[in-house]
Amino acid sequence: MIPFFIVLMEVNFHLGGFQLGGQEMSIQCVLAAVIFAVASATDWLDGHLARKNHLITNFGKFADPLADKMLVIAALIELILLDQAPAWVVTLIVMRELAVTGLRLLIVEGDGTVLAAAWPGKVKTTSQMLAILFLLLNDFPFQFLPFSVGKVLLYFALAATLYSGYDYFRQNKDVFSDGM
Repeated sequence: MIPFFIVLMEVNFHLGGFQLGGQEMSIQCVLAAVIFAVASATDWLDGHLARKNHLITNFGKFADPLADKMLVIAALIELILLDQAPAWVVTLIVMRELAVTGLRLLIVEGDGTVLAAAWPGKVKTTSQMLAILFLLLNDFPFQFLPFSVGKVLLYFALAATLYSGYDYFRQNKDVFSDGM
């Protein structure tokens, strides 16, 4: 779904827009938000079904968070291009994602253990996805508020992202010892 999202955001289809709650909405952004929401929901459903049916695999523990990262990073880059997300926020998020992915690879290489997503990482991913949806939809249905719900969620997502990165490194500091 990520390629469809990117193509929809990048190709100028001139699909027009409409008024919703007194605010102009781009049909392109609404369709991109639908694709993003479906991708996010199917990701959640896949993980839920894997846990419920005891079908958790090392591949899934590694590939699922990686797919989340690719979806979120693609969307955040598009939001920079729309002037909806500050580049410095996106840069910090991308740097954390790369650092944690590198850590996970070091752990796999070291002892074969695949580091599963922890609770702070799940909060991080959920807050990132919610922020992206609100930013794509121009804060609908909360556009009447005197502040941007999407931007507030984005800054919360940044804090959750940095904290979860710190937490992953803190819990796995032994990876950097000479024993590996």
